[in-house]
Amino acid sequence: LPTGYALEKKVVKSKVGEEVILPCCHEIPSSENLYNYRVYWQKNTTEVVLAYAEGKMISKHERYENRTKMDTRNLTLWISPVEILDNGTYQCVVQRKRSQNSVVVCDESVTLFVTADFSNPNITAEVSTNSCESTEMVVRCSSHGGFPKPKISGALNNVSVVWNVSWVSESNFSPYNVTGKLWLNVTKDVSITCSVEYNGFAKSTSLLLKKTNDCVVPTVPPSYNVITASSIIIIIFLLAVTLAARYLPRHGKCSSFFKKQSLTS
Repeated sequence: LPTGYALEKKVVKSKVGEEVILPCCHEIPSSENLYNYRVYWQKNTTEVVLAYAEGKMISKHERYENRTKMDTRNLTLWISPVEILDNGTYQCVVQRKRSQNSVVVCDESVTLFVTADFSNPNITAEVSTNSCESTEMVVRCSSHGGFPKPKISGALNNVSVVWNVSWVSESNFSPYNVTGKLWLNVTKDVSITCSVEYNGFAKSTSLLLKKTNDCVVPTVPPSYNVITASSIIIIIFLLAVTLAARYLPRHGKCSSFFKKQSLTS
């Protein structure tokens, strides 16, 4: 059912800036006209929105000036554009003139729930402490400009979390700003979701929280066995080089001596 129309139990929902129609409890038959009736539309039983008598408007509240009108047949009250202050209970009272007296034909109330959309939630994360194993951070979710007072829910990797919530509003009938706060110990990358819920509506935002990696791997000194084995290999290599250096020259002299002997013979 679209907003702005009556629901069951005489409840109407509308958003700020829209047009809303509040139903009355009586419709004037085609054989009669408004001249024979008195009609009062009032809010919270004390504030007269508008009133008709003998077919003419006799009263209209200044706050509803240029925003309201009444259908002269079914007596519905039109309000446009809707404001947050319009939220509340309205009463339609219809009286019919009979000789010198007036008889109450009907007297019924209808409740108007006004909604103002919140902004899309904004999620921020601030790292407070960081280590190789985990990252501690403060996560905030904020939204503003909506009505009525909202709730904040959320999930961490699809597991519900409870926010520490605070609200700011100038009055009970002013837009709300809302902020939720979480303290998290993150050991791996996780997804956080924040939802702002108000009067049957909801707006959600998600953010990937990344585990920061500031780990410095310490330099491990080589073990004693590695040092010993390396030393032995180096010593053997040096001995081999030394022996080769001594042997190769002598071998060359012997070869030349044998060559000379064979030539003289």
